[in-house]
Amino acid sequence: MSLRLGDTVPDFNAITTEGEINFYEYLGNSWGVLFSHPADYTPVCTTELGRTALLKHEFEKRNVKVLAVSVDPLEKHLGWRNDINETQHCSVDFPIIADEDKKVAGLYDMIHPNASETFTVRSLFIIGPDKKLKLFITYPASTGRNFNEVLRVIDSLQLTSNYSVATPADWKQGEDVIVTTAVSTEDAVKRFPKGVNVVKPYLRYTPQPNLE
Repeated sequence: MSLRLGDTVPDFNAITTEGEINFYEYLGNSWGVLFSHPADYTPVCTTELGRTALLKHEFEKRNVKVLAVSVDPLEKHLGWRNDINETQHCSVDFPIIADEDKKVAGLYDMIHPNASETFTVRSLFIIGPDKKLKLFITYPASTGRNFNEVLRVIDSLQLTSNYSVATPADWKQGEDVIVTTAVSTEDAVKRFPKGVNVVKPYLRYTPQPNLE
């Protein structure tokens, strides 16, 4: 199955390091980040899961639940989790899915035969509370993900889902945003009382509207 932006993501039941879960029930009304790693006891993956654990409070304040997946068995996950906690100075308490039958990997198209016929690639999916796919990124096995970028994208997605704005290149929390072309300049001035800077009729900036 090939997922596209805006698709409703597949639900599934899975065995994890935190017990058996149903994906939809686990997410509830939260945003979700589901990310795969090629194998346990691998160096790049160890740093990624450690980094995710260290960012726990950043995900929590954005109402985001995270979970990881690989095709290794639960026993390996549990042992590897100890290594992650030791080497990355963290406490991994989010679920790591044991996807031995590759059910989740198949649902989310995480195995790319030209890269590996048996292991999942480094895929990451951001899912909204409506269970629709908001973003997906796939990295090669040799490249670790930038989780600051994941948080930046979540900030943008959450902001733009509530206001008629878009975020420009390299935007970060607190910076000016762009008024979407669906809003006229006249309406923009009314809608965004902090001010509208018209650079071109189609390029109009306003301070981030959800900040005091």
